[in-house]
Amino acid sequence: MPKFYDEETLRRLQQTELEILKDFMELCDRHGLIYFGIAGTGIGAKRHGGFIPWDDDIDIAMPRRDFERFLKLAKKELSDRYIPLNAAYDSRFPMMTTRLMKKGTLFIEEALKDAHCPCGIFLDIYVLDNVADGRIAYELQSWEAWFWSKLLVLRRLPRPFLFQTGIKARLIWAVCGAVHTGLRILRVSPEWLRRRCERVCRRYEKKNTRRMAFLPDTSPYWNVVDKTKLYPLRRMEFSGLQVPFANNMEELLTNQYGDYMTLPPLEKRKTHYPYRLKFGRPDTGKESATEQSGKDEEPCM
Repeated sequence: MPKFYDEETLRRLQQTELEILKDFMELCDRHGLIYFGIAGTGIGAKRHGGFIPWDDDIDIAMPRRDFERFLKLAKKELSDRYIPLNAAYDSRFPMMTTRLMKKGTLFIEEALKDAHCPCGIFLDIYVLDNVADGRIAYELQSWEAWFWSKLLVLRRLPRPFLFQTGIKARLIWAVCGAVHTGLRILRVSPEWLRRRCERVCRRYEKKNTRRMAFLPDTSPYWNVVDKTKLYPLRRMEFSGLQVPFANNMEELLTNQYGDYMTLPPLEKRKTHYPYRLKFGRPDTGKESATEQSGKDEEPCM
């Protein structure tokens, strides 16, 4: 059964994430960068006009070229308030996503509590790379990127988060633990794994392909965008902000979730309920009294 927040904590967490999103959008709009909401953020916009009531994150996608420009601009214009985190910046981070984290906060997910990397309240950014038009080439690219990304996770985490439960989960964790141990014994570098994965993702960077995707996902075929249907982006209400979404957002959400307009049962509602959560006081970076408890641990920021 997933864990859920008390109402006050969730409301404050969502408000902090909206502040991050607003600053992100202002930077991107000022410099003409392309970005749009995806996944649960899209469902929230369509079904609730904002956050899914129990949701605790915001998901944004960016084409590779815009993403690379964003990182450079964020270092110059947002460094007083935010820290970008990904595996290229910190080899302790075990995933291929990027997070824009608010300084002075702490948000350590259960799944990442053994990674020992800087973790603050964040905006999730997914990089979309060109993928092959041909079916076989596309499937090969997808599988390779997925494979290297999962090895990157296992290099850092012996027990990654699983949707499976019971004996199936125990068997998968046994295999994961064996792979983790093997990678450590062989001294396989996390940076080497990250580079291998990114090289596969960017294989068709200089070709004008019809689709782009974030391949290192739970499923390599999940976040795939048809460029011919993506534009023009359309703005939709999301908790008081006008956020861009794909022109064919309904089609994308249906491919990912099926009947996304129907509320899922309680046991299938997903959160990133934290092992440790601290809010910083506004504009000070100092710790506030509101906290989800876990072991006492200092943030790496």
